[in-house]
Amino acid sequence: MTVEMRYQRRIEPSSLGWRSCAWGTGVFDMARRPYTKSAEGIIRRPAHVVMVTLRGQAEKVEVISSCGHRYSGADRPGAVSFVPAHCERRMRMRGLAFEWASIALNPTLFDFEDDVNAAGTLDGAAFTNIDDPFILGMVSEFARMLAADGALDPVYCEAMSLALAHHLVARYGQAPARQSVVAWKLAPWRVRRISDYVDAHFAERLRVSELADLVGVSPGYLHRAFRATLGKTPLEYINERRVQQALQHLHRDDESLAAVALQVGFVSPSHFTRTFRKITGVNPSACREERSKAGRSKA
Repeated sequence: MTVEMRYQRRIEPSSLGWRSCAWGTGVFDMARRPYTKSAEGIIRRPAHVVMVTLRGQAEKVEVISSCGHRYSGADRPGAVSFVPAHCERRMRMRGLAFEWASIALNPTLFDFEDDVNAAGTLDGAAFTNIDDPFILGMVSEFARMLAADGALDPVYCEAMSLALAHHLVARYGQAPARQSVVAWKLAPWRVRRISDYVDAHFAERLRVSELADLVGVSPGYLHRAFRATLGKTPLEYINERRVQQALQHLHRDDESLAAVALQVGFVSPSHFTRTFRKITGVNPSACREERSKAGRSKA
């Protein structure tokens, strides 16, 4: 079940150029702040939130969190901060001008019931302006893809959200006593139900959370079990099915590649081209040309 992401996020003056994209287990936001002498406000969400300064900085940042975390110091490009769910973070900034981005993760994503050794808690794990190349790289890539494609693929976002959840727990969480892990795979009926659903809805913006609900498991559980069963992630499986469907359209010269991309569920032509090339080894335009040549030679 998806928890509604109601939140309190009030920093004055407000950021400009706000862009946002949501999927079943998270929300990505990015915006910029032109030079401002001072800004202050509060963040409190029912989601775990990672925040990154993409460019620019603040001369001084002061943070007081309800979970006990305190910070006073400068901001800088690439700095990473984290606010656990339901933790109230009050902040004050001086001499700031920067671009920022954040990923909010639904706490249900952290139900790693398929891997008890991955379980843990992020209560009290708040931090401000640290170095974390993994989080910086992921958030920067989300920002790049949103700027390039104008949207984010929900299935890709959910796969990366799970990786981020595991990273946060492994690096910053309080792990429970280790227990033995019971290996398992998805039952055949679950695989069939997911396969049938993907084939019927591949042209839509599929979400891993939908597939998980379909077979009665959590998104995190499904990711790991899917890979254990089929040797690929749900994202890889869905994209392969979409490319297979696209191949059936490429022999029609009256359909543009952009139209084909949208018909099979890709968020943009560029996303379609990247994924198609990754799976087949060639661009869709080259594949269409080869099929056209083959058709003319037969004629």
